[in-house]
Amino acid sequence: MDWSASTWWWIAAGVLVVGELLTGTFYVLMLAIGCIVGALAGYAGISFFAQVAVAVVVGGAAVLAWHRRRVRDPGRVPPAANRDINLDIGEQVHVDGWNADGTARVPYRGSAWNVRWIGDGPPAPGLHVIAEVRHNELALRRAA
Repeated sequence: MDWSASTWWWIAAGVLVVGELLTGTFYVLMLAIGCIVGALAGYAGISFFAQVAVAVVVGGAAVLAWHRRRVRDPGRVPPAANRDINLDIGEQVHVDGWNADGTARVPYRGSAWNVRWIGDGPPAPGLHVIAEVRHNELALRRAA
């Protein structure tokens, strides 16, 4: 069986995709894209060294582009404050009074919850918004 250079590029791309699935590192997937372009260059009939150069340039550029995108990303919302993960974020609760340490006990969704003040200034009774869910405690800010 005689395999062409493009077949080896496809095998390398497949191995890199499996590696990405095992590690969860998106950078490895960018290198797989370089191998795919190397395979396409092999189909075009260019020399093996040109195939390697094209694969390295495209894979390296994809890695640099992904890294630049991640650096520019302002950062994800932590899971404790992410409404896509926890639908309680943004809901309102009424606090009748606060303890001296910035905690209170409030009724919410049919049970009593421990709440903690994380807003600016001293806590005051009234309507508050759930900003985070920290284990079994709600972190509150003053409602706007």
